[in-house]
Parts: sequence; C-alpha cells; structure tokens
Amino acid sequence: MILHPAIVALVFASVLICGMIIFSSWFGIRIIRCWDMQSGSEEQLALERKTYLISTILSYVFVFQIGSLFLFIYTADGLHNLFVGAMCAAGTLYVDPYGYPAFLLKILNCILAGLWLIVNHVDNQARDYPLIRKKYAMLLGLSPLIIAEAVFQWLYFSGMKADVITSCCGSLFNSGQTGVGSEITALPVVSAMAVFYGGIVLTLLSGIIYLVKGKPGYLFSIISGLFFLISCASLISFISLYFYELPTHHCPFCILQKEYGYVGYLLYASLMTGVVSGLGVGVLMPFRRIKSLASGLARFQRRLTLISLVSYCIFAGISICRMVLTDFTMGLF
Repeated sequence: MILHPAIVALVFASVLICGMIIFSSWFGIRIIRCWDMQSGSEEQLALERKTYLISTILSYVFVFQIGSLFLFIYTADGLHNLFVGAMCAAGTLYVDPYGYPAFLLKILNCILAGLWLIVNHVDNQARDYPLIRKKYAMLLGLSPLIIAEAVFQWLYFSGMKADVITSCCGSLFNSGQTGVGSEITALPVVSAMAVFYGGIVLTLLSGIIYLVKGKPGYLFSIISGLFFLISCASLISFISLYFYELPTHHCPFCILQKEYGYVGYLLYASLMTGVVSGLGVGVLMPFRRIKSLASGLARFQRRLTLISLVSYCIFAGISICRMVLTDFTMGLF
C-alpha cells in the first residue's frame, strides 16, 4: 500500500462512513418495525427524539460520500506518475483488479446517496415524517453497496505497488481492444453525435413540459437517466477528442488534468447533479398524494427539474462550445 495523504483520508473516511451506516441501519430496522406516530409510548417518543439526529448525521455522511467520489478520482489521477505506463487515472485504476469496480461503485453510490438526501429533505418538511419508513428502507438497500465500495477501495489501495507496469489510457480506450470502453470508442461518430443532440433536445423538451404542466414526471426522470448514460458514452466517443484535438485519444480522465483546465471536474459534476436531480423527480412521484406533502412537493420537484436541466445544459454547453470553437473537425465539416 502506498501511504499517500489522500489515500489515508479516503480509507479513514470510508471506515467512518461504514460505521455510521451500520449504526443507522440498525436504528432504521427499529424504525421500520416500531414507528407509529399515533402512539404515545416511551419507545415511540425515544424514536422521535433520535430520528432527527440520525437523519442529520446521515445527511453529512452522504455529503461526504458524494465528495469522496471526486477525491477518489483526484487521487487516482495524482498517483499516475508513480506507475510505469500510466498517463492519468485510467492507468492508475488499472493497477490491480479492484480499481475500476471501486470507481463504478462510487459512482453508483454517489447517485443513490443523492436520491436518499432528496427523500430525506422532503420527509423532514412534514411534521408527521410520512416517508420515514421508506427512507430507512432505502438506507438498508444502500448499506451493502457502501460497505462493498469500502471493501473494494481498501483492496485497491492495499494492493498498490509502485513497481507495477500498467496500461495507458490510449490502450484501454482503443477501438482495437475488447471491453466496454473500447466498444464505445468504436461507435460511428456521426451516429453518436445524433444520439447526443437528440438526447439533449428530448431532455429539455420533457423538462420544460413538466415545468409547465407538472407532468409527466416519470417520463422526464427516465429521459434524464438515459441522457446521463448517453452523455458518458458521448464523452468517450467524440467529445473528448475535441478537447485533446487528437482523433484517437478517447480517454475520459485526461480532461481532469491541468493541461485542459481541470474542465473534466466541471463536466462530471454537472452530469452527476443532472442525473441525481432528474431521477429525484421520478423517485418523489409516488408521494404526491400524501396530504402532509401536497403543498410543497410539486414545487420542490419543479426545482429539481430546473436544476437537472441547468446542469445538463452546462455539460452540453461546454462540450458544444469546445466542438465549435476548436479548429479540430475530425473531417466531419
């Protein structure tokens, strides 16, 4: 294991997060089994006193969980000069078999943590905590994933050795190789562009319709989630090429580096904000009939929709501006 300050911070944070998640899950089981707002029992009163504290602590825990994704990427990118063959985070994550699983779990948990924060915020707006069982059920489902992430992260960092020869991003994201990344790089550029532009148009249209009419929320949420996947694929397929101005360099990590103004962090932050907000609209749809939430839930969903649209527009705007302003054309125009 390489003793780097950021690695120590990530491992220490994951231990704390897992500890709080396990404790909160145990409390959540009690909530699911015993919560009854109509009861005046001592147990119910004790649960009511503790639930606000636990929810507040979990809110901070999940904010740290989301932040750890970007610290993980930053750390992986910063360590690339320690390994022969690595040019960026892509090579660092390939040092051992646990790097990419840990990274993908962090992305998934970041999205799920964001959705939990949304449900928790809505639940805290009502005096009767109508979603308390549901949000703790979500926590019980999320807990194994967070623990698995911590395990994979530990295996990844503990298995790091400076004498390892790894692969560079040019070979990992190459159409001549096998794997998901290679398959995405092999996509026809014109078709990928058409899907990307069509996706942003559909996302904007469905979002605007929801803002005006208040429906269909599920449709917007689904389109928002699909556009997140489309954007990730487009970033590898053709958007990254315009930042590097190289027709064969498809790496989604090099744009995190200083040479490109760290623009990758803004692109990925906008994508994560967009997908969490967009999916949050759909997650909240089943609760619109709850009386104690009726007054503010629709307004909050519209706010989430607006945040999602703005975030996706930031991603699309930066990407399109780069494609328009650069002299690099890939021979398409």
